[in-house]
Amino acid sequence: MHIAALHERMAESDPGVEAWVEHTSAFDRVRSVAGALSEPRTPSWIAAEAAVSENTARGHLDRLVELNVLVEVGGEGATRYAPDPLHARLATLRELVAEYDHDGLVALKADLQTEIEEWRAAYGVDSPTELRERAAEADTAAETSEIRRTASDWELVTYRLGIVDDAIENYAVYTRDGATPA
Repeated sequence: MHIAALHERMAESDPGVEAWVEHTSAFDRVRSVAGALSEPRTPSWIAAEAAVSENTARGHLDRLVELNVLVEVGGEGATRYAPDPLHARLATLRELVAEYDHDGLVALKADLQTEIEEWRAAYGVDSPTELRERAAEADTAAETSEIRRTASDWELVTYRLGIVDDAIENYAVYTRDGATPA
């Protein structure tokens, strides 16, 4: 399908896509879609989501791999792409030290720890893995879904807590602030 026809078809189904295509470069759309992936995806899937041709997507995906923004994942018959975990971690670190001062990071750490402590107390387990095991014992679909969602949230908070700890420990280095935080 010709790229103009693809854009026209997508714009007909969603006016937001038309504006996105009009105001954002193909590279930025591919980067945006690929950077938000929660699981590896094929170039054709990314192309459709980014409103670009598959060849355009492949070229941009290859460039993003060269820049260490994405990684190629083999298997299942086709190359798939996913966010590079190291790049994602460093981007999150950069956002944290830009948004919070040292005291703010310590307060954020306390908030994250409180969430984990509340889940431990509410469910009587010590980890998201144990909580997932509890989901298999739930009596209703709603309870199973809620437990699984909480386990996923717990994993995310635990991951973020590790990054916050890194930001606190290395705050002076990451902010190029030679002063030692109080």
